[in-house]
Amino acid sequence: MTITTRHGVVGDELVLHDIAARTFGLACPPGTEQADIDAFIATHLSAERFAGYLADPDRILVIVSADDQPAGYSMLVRGPISDADVAAVVDEKTSIELSKFYLTRDRHGSGLAGALMTETLAAAAGTGAETCWLGVNQQNVRAAKFYAKHGFEIVGVKRFLVGTEWHDDHIRQRTLFSAND
Repeated sequence: MTITTRHGVVGDELVLHDIAARTFGLACPPGTEQADIDAFIATHLSAERFAGYLADPDRILVIVSADDQPAGYSMLVRGPISDADVAAVVDEKTSIELSKFYLTRDRHGSGLAGALMTETLAAAAGTGAETCWLGVNQQNVRAAKFYAKHGFEIVGVKRFLVGTEWHDDHIRQRTLFSAND
């Protein structure tokens, strides 16, 4: 299997929406209503939303592929932190958010997630940010182990709305290193 990563470009919106539609529910805790998952995807992960994300200079999307078949993506977001719980523990002037990080179920354990994280962290460091933060559902044990393995430590908690249901997330953060470090 050949693993490749690349930055998303305008024209990737349908590919990104397809991956997002297949993967978002994997990160939700058991019992999350399908209607809430569908509403979140329709509102935040549609092809139209991805077109906007790809055109936004404050966002970086990375796509990972296996044998030229896209299988996952990440999205970094620069800018103000609107969540008060996050703002209380993360310095928005020196950080970048890892807003999305998803891999299709059939590629879990394949090494693609590691490749995607390596490229994502390099892209984050390339922005000049000193730290990278993310929110992850407290019940998502698999993701928590993966993020801990990649240096993300719990620094706080926040809530995350999926459809009409609030979920409890951990805020995780790690230091970024430049290529010269």
